[in-house]
Amino acid sequence: MNVDFALFIPEFVMAGMALVVLTVDLFLPQDRKHWLPYIALVGILGTMGSVFTIAGKSEELYGGLFLVDNFAVFFKVFLLAVGAFMVLASAEYVKKNLTRPGEFYGILLFSILAMMTMTAAGELLTAYISLELFSFSLYILASYAIHRPKSVEAGLKYILVGAFSSAILLYGLSLIYGSLGTTTFSGIADALAGNDDIPVAFLAGLVLVVVGFGFKITAVPFHMWAPDVYEGAPTPVTAYLAVASKAVSFALLLRLFAMAFGPAMDEWRPIIAGLAAATIVLGNLVAMAQHNIKRMLAYSSIGQAGYLLMGIAALSPLASNGLLFHIVGYSAANFAAFACIIAYENLTGKEEISDYAGLSRRQPFMALVLSGALFSLAGLPVFAGFATKFYLFAAVGNEGLLWLVIVAVAGSLVSLYYYLMVIKQIYLGEPEEDEPLRLSVSTVGLLGALGAAVVIFGVYPGPLINLIEKATAVLPMPV
Repeated sequence: MNVDFALFIPEFVMAGMALVVLTVDLFLPQDRKHWLPYIALVGILGTMGSVFTIAGKSEELYGGLFLVDNFAVFFKVFLLAVGAFMVLASAEYVKKNLTRPGEFYGILLFSILAMMTMTAAGELLTAYISLELFSFSLYILASYAIHRPKSVEAGLKYILVGAFSSAILLYGLSLIYGSLGTTTFSGIADALAGNDDIPVAFLAGLVLVVVGFGFKITAVPFHMWAPDVYEGAPTPVTAYLAVASKAVSFALLLRLFAMAFGPAMDEWRPIIAGLAAATIVLGNLVAMAQHNIKRMLAYSSIGQAGYLLMGIAALSPLASNGLLFHIVGYSAANFAAFACIIAYENLTGKEEISDYAGLSRRQPFMALVLSGALFSLAGLPVFAGFATKFYLFAAVGNEGLLWLVIVAVAGSLVSLYYYLMVIKQIYLGEPEEDEPLRLSVSTVGLLGALGAAVVIFGVYPGPLINLIEKATAVLPMPV
C-alpha cells in the first residue's frame, strides 16, 4: 500500500512541536519560562500553515482509517485557531497561578494533535483512540492547579466519569462491529443500506455510542460532571473545555452520523431530538440559579450542546452548514466571555457574578467585550449568535422538527434572563473598589480580536458560510 506521508505533515509538525516545548522546558532557567507559551504559539501557527498544503485534496488513507478532505481541513484550521487563542489567553494566568508551564503547554499541544486526528478519522477505533488521547490530556489539564482542592476534585470527577463513558462507548463500538463486521464509516453505511432488517445488536450499540458521546458533549442526562469540573478547573482550561471539546466532539459526531449511521436515520433521529430538547430545557433553566460565573457558563454550554444536537437530529446539507456555523459563532462568543473572565480573575482573584459589579467603571473595554459575548450567546441581533441560531433553527424546522425549534427559541429567551443578570451587575452594580483595572497590551489585543469576530460573524457571515459549504459538501447525506 503506497501512502503519501506528506498528507500527515500537519500531524507530524504538531507532534514535533509538542516534544520541542517539553524539551526546551528542561533547559530553560526559571526566569525564562515565560517564553514557553510563545514557543507553543509558533508551533500552532506553523502547524496551521502546514494544513494549507493539504487543502483541496481528497484522499482515503489505510482503507478509510484516515481521511484527508475539506471537512478535516476546515476543522483543523479552526481548532488550531482555538489553540492559539487558548495559549494567548492562558499565558498570564499560567505564569501567575500554575507551576511547570512546560508540561502544561506540551499537554495542550498533544490535545490539539488528538483533535486533528479526530476530525480526520474515518473508522471507529481510529476515532476512539484519538478521543482518548484528547480526553486524557483534558483530565490532566483540569487538575493542573494541584494546590487548589477544587482543581484536584475536578480532575478526579472528570477522569472517573470519563472512564465510565469511554467504557460505554467502546462497548457500543464492539456491538456495532459484531453485528455488521466492519468499523469503517463507509463500510457501516454500506452494511446498513443493504440490510432491510437492522440488527438489534447494532441498535443496542448505537444507543451505547449515543450515551458515550452524551457524556463527552454534556448532553442531559449525562451532564452531571460539567458544572463541578468547569468551576474547579483552571479558568483557561474551563474555556478550552467549553469550546474545543464541544467543537471537536460535534465534528466527529457529524461525520459519524452522516457517513456511517445515515441509513438508520429513522431509528436514531427521535433519540437525538429528545436529547436535544432535554439538554436545552435543563441547561438553560438551571443556569438561572447559579451565582458563580463559571458554573453559569457551564450550564449555558449544556444548553448550547442542545442547539448543536438539533443539527445532528436534522442531518441535512442545510442543517450541517448550520451546525458548523453555530459551532464557530458559539466558540467565538464563548471564548470572548472566558477571555474576559480569565483576565478579571488574574487581576482580582474573583469569579462570583456579584464580583463583576461596576466593571464598566473599572474597565469599560472588558465590560463591553463581555457584554457583547453574552448577548451573542443569547442570540441577539447584530451579534454572531443571532445569525448562527437563525440559520440552524431554520434548517432544523425545514426538516419537519418544528417542535424542537420552538423548544430552542424558548430556551434562548430563558438564557437572555441569566445573561442580563451578569450585564446588570456590570453596568448597574456598585463596585467594592474604585481602582481602575489595567490590562496588558496582549490581553487588549486578544479581547479586541474576539469581540470583533463576534460582531463580524453576525453582520457579514458570507465568507465563513462559503467555507462551511465547501467543508460539508464532502459528507454524504441520507435521503
